[in-house]
Amino acid sequence: MAYTIDLSGRVAVVTGGSGYLGTALCRGLLQAGATVVIADRNAERAKRSAEALVALGGQAVGLHIDVLDTNTIAETARTVLSIFGRADMLINCAGGNNPSATTGPSQSFFDLPREALEHVIDLNLMGTLLPSQVFGRVMAQQGEGVILNIASMSALRPLTRVAAYSAAKAAAANFTQWLAVYMAREHSAAIRVNAIAPGFFLTDQNRYLLSNADGSLTARGQQIIDHTPMGRFGLPEDLIGAALWLVSDAAQFVTGIVVPVDGGFSAYGGV
Repeated sequence: MAYTIDLSGRVAVVTGGSGYLGTALCRGLLQAGATVVIADRNAERAKRSAEALVALGGQAVGLHIDVLDTNTIAETARTVLSIFGRADMLINCAGGNNPSATTGPSQSFFDLPREALEHVIDLNLMGTLLPSQVFGRVMAQQGEGVILNIASMSALRPLTRVAAYSAAKAAAANFTQWLAVYMAREHSAAIRVNAIAPGFFLTDQNRYLLSNADGSLTARGQQIIDHTPMGRFGLPEDLIGAALWLVSDAAQFVTGIVVPVDGGFSAYGGV
């Protein structure tokens, strides 16, 4: 049986869809035929991002969401259903780290503020779990759907300096497996839950760790490149192929997995 990635007629909700990685994923979904709902904490930014997608040719809307507030998530879901009548895909892209929750020469693990740690854990774990509750209920009622979470290399092997981020992403990966089993056994085998684990991408949130003001690599950045067999940081477009496969019928017997998209980082032992 041959497959092409055709998402025509399907509605994809992408939290954090205006972000660095989310923008590329939304563009890939649109080009595969999906209707894209860009759900972002910044409603104006979501609207502008949707307008940019529409200009490419396709259907997209921008909506406000706060992935840590169940009431606003539910309101977003009601709006999606009122406009499109269904939600076929949820991609949980909202997440990130906080410099205040990062160890370094001037801040040891013992001094990391609780507020910063809780923010990172909430954003990356609860910011995945709560939207999955709301939109998962919609999919359970439909009898079908796909949830795609964004894990991290930190989920597969804890990275130095980012204790809260590593713990939260590991929890998100574990939750992906748990939810995959729950949805298939308790509701419908046509509801699948998977995750992708991006390798190292230069974003606004991690740039301070990986590059200097003059554009050169920090010692950490160089160490990452040295341990990435493909010898470069990822580009946002590098995530599109894996994401489209996982949300499409080509992966209809795939659930509960975390796919690394990392240029070989997780495979390399250093020797």
